[in-house]
Amino acid sequence: MFQGASSLSLDAKGRLSVPTRHRDALAQQAQGQLTLTKHPDGCLMVFPRPAWEQFRERIAKLPMQAHWWKRIFLGNAMDVEMDGTGRLLVAPELRQAAGLSKEAVLLGMGEYFELWDKATYDAKEAQAMQAEMPDVFKDFSF
Repeated sequence: MFQGASSLSLDAKGRLSVPTRHRDALAQQAQGQLTLTKHPDGCLMVFPRPAWEQFRERIAKLPMQAHWWKRIFLGNAMDVEMDGTGRLLVAPELRQAAGLSKEAVLLGMGEYFELWDKATYDAKEAQAMQAEMPDVFKDFSF
């Protein structure tokens, strides 16, 4: 299970270094093979390949009325591999889709990661913190 936030920088070629705390797990779980795709909230989803394969199967089975969502998730998926120094290349199309420039945030979301442009994430997080907590949390004790 991946969790926690990491501030990252993309280099001029669109590469980012996977945080050390996640590299070993990704090497063991997926031999460094990852899949990136669009997320409807404006970030990228970064899956270890085995988790991607399970997600892909679930999406592929959706009915015809979900066809556009199949296009968004499956049609934009790109396989990448961590290099020897733990970097991965984010394709220009995906960087553009998520508005990624130099500063980014990688969030562990359990089975996968979300990759956000830092400014976008900060703004959306601030907006969420100002909003009322969703009903599912009303009876949740902290």
